[in-house]
Amino acid sequence: MNEPDRGLGWKYDLPAPNAQASIDPRVRESLRVLTEINENYLEFSRVTLILRGGWIITGALISLIAIAGAIDLLNYFPLKPNLAGLKRALTYILFSVLLFCLLAPHIRMDLGFPKNEPIRFNRQRRKVYFYQYRFNLLNPFGKKSWGVKPVAYDWDDLTLEAYRIYAPMGYGGLKEEVKISICKPGTHEVIDRVFFTDDIEQGEHCWAIVRLFMQQGPEALRDVLPPSSNGDEFPTPNLVEKAVFRNPFDRLAPEVKWPAEMDLESRTAPPPGK
Repeated sequence: MNEPDRGLGWKYDLPAPNAQASIDPRVRESLRVLTEINENYLEFSRVTLILRGGWIITGALISLIAIAGAIDLLNYFPLKPNLAGLKRALTYILFSVLLFCLLAPHIRMDLGFPKNEPIRFNRQRRKVYFYQYRFNLLNPFGKKSWGVKPVAYDWDDLTLEAYRIYAPMGYGGLKEEVKISICKPGTHEVIDRVFFTDDIEQGEHCWAIVRLFMQQGPEALRDVLPPSSNGDEFPTPNLVEKAVFRNPFDRLAPEVKWPAEMDLESRTAPPPGK
């Protein structure tokens, strides 16, 4: 049987969902992504868009330059109607349209990405719920391929993939990422692939936490969770909700709003007998 297709930069798969889990002493560094934990589910926060607003500012600056250029053309062309002026005008228009098409999807992402994209691991139902934002850079004005589209998959169908690629960018050109892929049951056909963490070591620690919770429950995480300040049996950090977003564009980001039916299902245990 063929192996699942892997993306560019794939290095290895993390342990399977039901492989025995153990906690590394350094795992406390990864607890900041936990926003909720109880007997039914664990919620994990993802922040996919790290520097929000950069494309909006870039688009605004380029728009000002484009307006200045258009004013310059209006002042120039009527006074000197010639072939050179026409070529100049057409070149300017084509360049502006191309630049707009390149910027539009990134600006839409800046405006549309929610503050975070949580994942809920429900150990009672053995299902995983993804608050997933979808986008298509090749179709910046489409409706079906853009927006938050929450999905749910069976726990046993998840595969964690570690990626490492060198590219001409910051951090010395090294980009790391851990993704979750889901195969069609009984096959190796990948039907979805979503972001998990932007660091392989952190991804391994978070995956160990999640597996231990799904296998043994919140009691197994008691020693690594921060002390409860209100006497609850299992503390709820809610770090994302308490964080002060210093980037003003983060304050304008859409709030997380699960569909009512999925929100209830992802937080509760199934009825007895199911």
